Order: sequence, then C-alpha cells, then structure tokens
Amino acid sequence: MVEFDEQLRCLVAEACGHRPGSHQRQKLLTQIIRLTSRKLWRESTPYYQDALQQTWLYFCRNICEGLTGQTYDATSGSVVTWLNSYLKHRLLDFYLKQNREQSITVSPRPINDGKDIIDPVDNLPANPQSPPILEDLENWAKTDSDGELRRICIKGRPDVNCQLLILKRLPPEVSWRELSEELGLSIPTLSSFYQRQCLPRLRKYAETEGLL
Repeated sequence: MVEFDEQLRCLVAEACGHRPGSHQRQKLLTQIIRLTSRKLWRESTPYYQDALQQTWLYFCRNICEGLTGQTYDATSGSVVTWLNSYLKHRLLDFYLKQNREQSITVSPRPINDGKDIIDPVDNLPANPQSPPILEDLENWAKTDSDGELRRICIKGRPDVNCQLLILKRLPPEVSWRELSEELGLSIPTLSSFYQRQCLPRLRKYAETEGLL
C-alpha cells in the first residue's frame, strides 16, 4: 500500500507539472483515476454513481490548482484517503437530500368513495423551511446519549475522540492542519481515524434518525 501511495504521489506531481488542459496532464489524470477507482468506498445506494461523478469532477478541478476547493496536499494523506473523504460527504449529502424530498412527497387520497379527491400537498404550508440538519447533527454529537462518541478515541489519546472531531469538522469546519497543531497529532492520523471511526457513525445516525 505504501508503494501504491508513493506511485500515486509521483503521478500527481508529474501531472501537475504539465499545463492545465494539456494532453500530457489529461493522460496522467486518467491513469490516476484508473488506479484509484478500485480503492474507493463502494455501496449500493441509488445515488452512489452521482456522488462518484461529483468526486471525479472534484478530483480533476482540485488535484493541482484547487479551482473549487482546497488543492490536494500530499502531506495530509494519500490520494485515496482524500477522495474517499469527499465521496463519503457527498453520499451523506445525497442521502439527506433524498429524505428531505421524500418527507414532502405524498400521494392524493380518495375521499367519499373516490367522488372527491383531496391532495394533502394543498395543506402543506407555503415555502416550508429546510430542516436544521447541521443543528441536529451538532446536538446529537454534543449529547452523545450512549457515550459512544466519547468512548471511541485514538489509541493513547482519550481526549481525541469522535465527539471532538465530528464537532470540529461540522461547518464551519476547522482545518486538519489547525487540528493537527492544536492536538499534537499528524494530519494523516486524525484524518484516517475520522474516516474509519467517526464518519460512518455520522452517516448511521442520519440513516436511522432521518434528521427530519
């Protein structure tokens, strides 16, 4: 895996050495995509392919220049780790969006043996407010009713747990570099722990509670 990550870093450095839009850069970026695609997070949700396409678009726009986000920083972790982090966040976005849409989708219900049709949508308030998703996530993490988020921590550092990192990474998020300096741990250590232990619990909460 170390050799694979080093190979990707070399390809990224070589690709970014060519001018944007050049044939040489496009060829190398395609090679990186082929190498990393089999290493990415996979799931069978109906919106996975949409999230994956957004991830590849993000990759092409930010691997060298940072056109729509932060430029990839090899010192922060591997290309695969960087892409998986973005992909998992997009999957969470799609899940929450789907549930918001489903929450206001209702079917007309026949009344009086079908003579009159009342559409429940007519009774919905105009311009309904979006559910306070971030506020709900923050309350869930702070409350930590079963203590799991506080219990799951980096080995030897009980103060660096999922509760802390989830709250720090909710918008407006604290950068990994700032967290690294504040906590005295490397960026790859923090980022890897967050993706393996914290983000799955965040998504599980969204799936079980709906946040709606």
